Amino acid sequence: MILVENAVISDDIKEQFFVCDLEKCKGACCVEGDAGAPLQDDEIKILEKDYPSIAPFLTDEGRNAIAEKGTWVIDQENEKGTTTIGENGACAFAITDEKGILKCGIEEAYNQGETTFKKPISCHLYPIRITKYDEYEALNYDRWEICDPACSLGSSLGVPLYRFLKGALVRKYGEKWYEANRSKGVSGDRVIIYATALIFNVWKVGIEN
Repeated sequence: MILVENAVISDDIKEQFFVCDLEKCKGACCVEGDAGAPLQDDEIKILEKDYPSIAPFLTDEGRNAIAEKGTWVIDQENEKGTTTIGENGACAFAITDEKGILKCGIEEAYNQGETTFKKPISCHLYPIRITKYDEYEALNYDRWEICDPACSLGSSLGVPLYRFLKGALVRKYGEKWYEANRSKGVSGDRVIIYATALIFNVWKVGIEN
């Protein structure tokens, strides 16, 4: 693991090769699964404010779902996320281009200058998932078979996951943080400090419960 400021980064993020191969996966992560994209509170405010500008880029089905449920919902895990269509978890903001590839309607509106919101940071960072704790955030690589073509393409091109997601990581944490992440990692004593803190937090939660 690597510790950069308040973020704990799994080794997979530096070691796994990854480049999205949309010709093969067709953007399936936009509609597969049982929930929409996780949203932060500040993203919800922007999404609600800019939705009138984003709506024209969505499908009729997506707009109907949002008209019924709103621009965001509480999912099965009691987390805030984008609205989904029906019960299958397909994101209401997903659209399909002329090649049959699923894309983000929010990002399309952004590309056309209709909003300053590119897309939820959880989507931008995928397949990195962030788990928040009181004093730090844990960044982990989320393995999913629909991304196997991305692993193959990344391997053939020699592009590690952290480099492929540079734009998203810089957007989330800043350029200075990203450059620190690119370094060789952290010394053993810093890892031990982190591990000790994690063990203490788990012990404390057990006592409190």
